[in-house]
Amino acid sequence: MTINTALADILDRGAAATEAQQLLAALADHGVFVPAQANGSVMFLRGEDGAPVLPGYVSEACCAEQLPEAAGSVHCDALRLMDISQQTGVGVLALHSATNWARVPMPLLAQTLRERGQQAGGQQLKLTWSTHPVAVALRDALSRRIRDFPAIRTVWVSQARRMETGFEHLMLHVAVDEPLPSASAHRMMEALLGGEVVLGEESPQVGMIALNTTTHADTLAELERMGLDTVRSDPATGRVEVVSREFDAPRQ
Repeated sequence: MTINTALADILDRGAAATEAQQLLAALADHGVFVPAQANGSVMFLRGEDGAPVLPGYVSEACCAEQLPEAAGSVHCDALRLMDISQQTGVGVLALHSATNWARVPMPLLAQTLRERGQQAGGQQLKLTWSTHPVAVALRDALSRRIRDFPAIRTVWVSQARRMETGFEHLMLHVAVDEPLPSASAHRMMEALLGGEVVLGEESPQVGMIALNTTTHADTLAELERMGLDTVRSDPATGRVEVVSREFDAPRQ
């Protein structure tokens, strides 16, 4: 997906205030593109009151046109937006389309996620093994980069279908040995989508959910049983294991 058409329509019509619930639903379901600097870190803007805001654009093209100083943009689903907010303390989104923009407080997005049943363990997602080239590229990139993030133990790559809307995208479930929200998982996503994996115009969205190895043990056990592409790292030995139906046996 290269543009959040539902969000763009609401913003372009100047209907953010009168169609607030529809706007929040479009944001929760399809995400936005967040500008990034050359080093991969997220760019922030200053609001009218001088406080920092997290900018989100309905498409990569919109971001490039309105913020040419950005080195690029990264697609962020709602959970990644919440993760960025929690890590940085920035509590307001500034959503931009080609002709208009609107402010969205992060608590409203969090409330929308709760109401729409977005579960951290994936209960509202149907996960299946994916042979999509982007999924394979993510798996292979993870096998190269997972050692760079010692708190990350395992990553599962899947095709995810949201049961409420039917919307499909790729998903990474990340098991971490650190408190949530996970800074390591966020940095890993920036590394993967900031250069390791090239997303084209027809590429699917890529989402991420971080799960704590202790708190979410039951969910992680369930993921293990799904037959998804899996990348595991053992920091003690430096060993990386990749498990996929594509291979006759696990490879190192």
